[in-house]
Amino acid sequence: MATKNKWPASTATLISPSSTEARAAGASGPGWLARLLRRKTAIWILLVLPGLWPVWPLVLSRDPTVATDPGKYVLHHLGFTAAVLLALVLTFSPLRIFWPKSALVRALNRHRRLVGVSVFVYASLHLTMHFIYEGGFGTFATDWKKPFIAFGLGAFAILLVLAVTSINPFVRRLGGRRWKNLHRLVYLAAGLVVWHQILARKLFPPQVVWIFGPLILLEIARIWHARARRPKKTA
Repeated sequence: MATKNKWPASTATLISPSSTEARAAGASGPGWLARLLRRKTAIWILLVLPGLWPVWPLVLSRDPTVATDPGKYVLHHLGFTAAVLLALVLTFSPLRIFWPKSALVRALNRHRRLVGVSVFVYASLHLTMHFIYEGGFGTFATDWKKPFIAFGLGAFAILLVLAVTSINPFVRRLGGRRWKNLHRLVYLAAGLVVWHQILARKLFPPQVVWIFGPLILLEIARIWHARARRPKKTA
């Protein structure tokens, strides 16, 4: 014999909310961040803010440790920002593999090209600041053979090619497969940037580990994941 539900309708709704209400309740969670990062304006702001950071120690707070050599501080800051953004954009693909249904990961991957081009912009500013700080092209003509400068120029050349070919006409002209193969050179650029930072400081800088360490771990995990998914050969 069927029994009637002893709970009033309103009470049953509270115990077992509808899918609409569940989605509304989840809106206060990480979903708001994913929706924010889907907006190109938000990404532009996040990409521009690091470039404006030197204004704080140089103008607003007047940090004496920075004021002694402001040119060197700006030079290193621009290079640091380019390296961080490069490592960041390279994490987008492995994150998408491990968390394909994550709204946050999907939002980040929408702007992969924009973030990648911003790496080139900051690298260009870093190189320009190097010319200014070191005394122009005359000094550069004699110093470019130094290993840390050569590695940096190699990385910049690759980033230049990748930035130019990120324009839609080049994407269509190259075709999907050739364009993808070409843009795998970004991993070579990342390796050159690592050596550029190491050689420029004469000692192994810890920042290389915490900038590129998470990326290396993600790539190792991605390779292991890809091999684990391969069908085993039968004898």
